[in-house]
This record gives sequence, structure tokens and C-alpha cells, in this order.
Amino acid sequence: MDIVATPGTKMQFLISRRPEATRDELIVNWFANHMTAAAERQRAVAAQNGAEPPRYIATLYNQVPSGEQVWDGVAQIWGDAPFARQAVANGVEPRDTFQQKAMPYVGWPTTEYVVVDGELPVTPNTFNEPFPCTRTGFLKVTTILTAKADADVGALFDHWLNVHAPNVAGVMNQVGATRYVISQSTEPDVDPYVGMAEMYFPDKTALRNYLNMYESDGIEQFVDSDAQLTFRSSTEMIGIP
Repeated sequence: MDIVATPGTKMQFLISRRPEATRDELIVNWFANHMTAAAERQRAVAAQNGAEPPRYIATLYNQVPSGEQVWDGVAQIWGDAPFARQAVANGVEPRDTFQQKAMPYVGWPTTEYVVVDGELPVTPNTFNEPFPCTRTGFLKVTTILTAKADADVGALFDHWLNVHAPNVAGVMNQVGATRYVISQSTEPDVDPYVGMAEMYFPDKTALRNYLNMYESDGIEQFVDSDAQLTFRSSTEMIGIP
């Protein structure tokens, strides 16, 4: 199975709300003001450089049953190169209400691999501005991975792409799953996580069938299962398609 990296860098911004903020406050202000302003800035920079604006999509994670919500969602921007490492996190000095509701956050540069390339429809708004808009109609499972303390990260990445990914993709194809994306950290010695996996299913039945059919290929030897984070979601916000 030939898995090729997406050109450029996929910048991830993991988002969690401040203790005094509600989930609804975070989401409303994320969509209503922050995403629009961030998309406008990206378009302006692209126009100055004579380039196309980068894709900008955010995923809202469902509340986890335990109530221990490490992350509420992730914003993703696809660019030609990683953003510069930030000396000060975004939102330390809030620029909008969203940043007043969100904990300060920094960019996490990753390399993306689209393993199962199913289409995700984009339906722009027909009133007001076409974007930002939302899309639903799927069950997305996001897994954020941490390497074991003694793991060889290079061997982990190799196993992930050449052994684990084909195994997962094969089962996903059998249950009718639509999309599978791997994002590996470009600086795993610096970042707290080594990568992220995003899997799209049409519904809970397909996910249940996948979990029943999947058989381990040994990736557990590399990853810290106790530190693994898993989120489900059914909504994405599209700032720039």
C-alpha cells in the first residue's frame, strides 16, 4: 500500500476551554467571530503572496463520558511550511471573545498522510457569506497518541505507516468507512504528542463493526495506551474549504 505525504504542513491547534467558560460559550464564539477573523487573515496573507489561501477546518469533539475533557476540539490549517514556533501562546493576551473563553494554545506542526481518501462534502451557506459553514453526517473518531518513554519514534512512524495503516484501512474498507487520515509530528522530541489519527464512519454501526473486526498488529509496543486520548465528533466547521 503506497501512502504518500500531503505536501506542506498541517498545523494543528488543540483547543480547550477555560475552567470558568462553558462549552457552548467556547463553540459559539469560535464559530461566530474567531473563525471568520482567522480566515480573513489567512486570505489576506495569501493574497499578498499571490497564493491560494490555505484550508482551515475545525473539529468539535463530543463531550467525553467521564467528563474529563482534555480537549474540546482542534483547528487545522494546511500550509506550505510550518508556522514559526511561538514564544508566547495564542490567547495569553486575548484578541477576541473566543480567546477569552479558550485556554492559551500553540501550533503543532504535523505531516499528513491520507490513507483512505473518501470525499467529505462541502455545502456553502446560501444566505449571508458562504463561509464559515458546518458539515455533519458522519461519525469521526480522533485518536491522539503519545509514544512510550523508551520507544524509538522512527520505528513507531515506520510501523504506523507500513503496518498499522494498511491493517486499519483494510478493516475500514470492509465496514464502509469513508476516510482515514494520519498526522505525524514533525518534531516529536518537542511536541507532547507523536501524532493523530482521524477516522470517519457513516454511523455507529460501522464503527461497532470496525471495533469487532480489528485485530492488533503490534503498534501497542510503541505507544503509551494510558496516555492515549480518543474523541468522537459529528460536526466540523469549515472556515476555508
